[in-house]
Amino acid sequence: MDIRQLKYFVAVANTRNFTRASEQLHIAQPPLSRQIQLLEEELGVQLLLRNSRPLRLTEAGRVFYEQALQILNRLDQLKNATQQIGLNQRQTLSIGFVASTLYGGLPMLVRKLRQHYPEVDIQLLELTSMQQFAALKSGRIDVGFGRIRSNDATVARIVLREEKLVLAIPPSFALAASNQRVSLKEVHGQKLIVYPKEPRPSFADHILSLLNDQDIHPAEVHEVREIQTALGLVAAESGICLIPASARLRNDLHYRLIDDARATSPIILTHRINDNAWYIEAVKRLVADMYAEHPAWLDIDTNSFPATGFPIPQRKPADPGDPGEG
Repeated sequence: MDIRQLKYFVAVANTRNFTRASEQLHIAQPPLSRQIQLLEEELGVQLLLRNSRPLRLTEAGRVFYEQALQILNRLDQLKNATQQIGLNQRQTLSIGFVASTLYGGLPMLVRKLRQHYPEVDIQLLELTSMQQFAALKSGRIDVGFGRIRSNDATVARIVLREEKLVLAIPPSFALAASNQRVSLKEVHGQKLIVYPKEPRPSFADHILSLLNDQDIHPAEVHEVREIQTALGLVAAESGICLIPASARLRNDLHYRLIDDARATSPIILTHRINDNAWYIEAVKRLVADMYAEHPAWLDIDTNSFPATGFPIPQRKPADPGDPGEG
């Protein structure tokens, strides 16, 4: 088995077609087929189901594909890192993120990374959670910050916190008459705006699944591409929207915290499994430092914290002059 065979197999697995793979690799189809056959003979297992159109991977083929991707990505990283050092170039750290993480801790974390590692070029790429998984595997990003859980065995996941959901409401709606926590059941029969429209699964599916689990049915569901559009439509009185607490962006809307322990959205740090690069521990350490500072957006009223080893912010003592909620 050699690197060339791994590249050949990954190309066939990606295209699900020997002809397209051979065109992509700029080789003839017969030698490509022969190399895949030799690979299967060496492994003693079938990797491809050739009688299906398009080609399908066997279960062994799927495992081999994921592992081959990791090996090829690590080789590319090794090559790039060596060249950067040899040419005295700046090292690059690529971070994928979903837009809503910009309203919480991501900007603070990036500032800390730049302060502690000024020699590193930090690149930020806005990607959905699902796009981040693919980008990690391809080497396009090094770490990701998303909101969707995945069972992908090639991606390591750390839930940094569970952010509570709030209901964004037009001030003219009856639901806006109170500042108290609101039951999720109040969404039943309302016009609901969800985002993003695509790609799926996404935060929209998380919200719809949460409602479906409790037999809550909106009168209408309007899907839009991004959170800014969703909140703009709420301001236009086109419906209501469930958003993470940190995303309360507009001051012309009314927000009520959802009174349901299950109504949360996780902030998840992802990286390639078995990736021991310096930036993994660096990011974890700086997240812990950030949590220990108790920033305003990290209050315990709108966040809950799993047992991950990160410091848990404490409720600040009440101001003696503060009349409180009651």
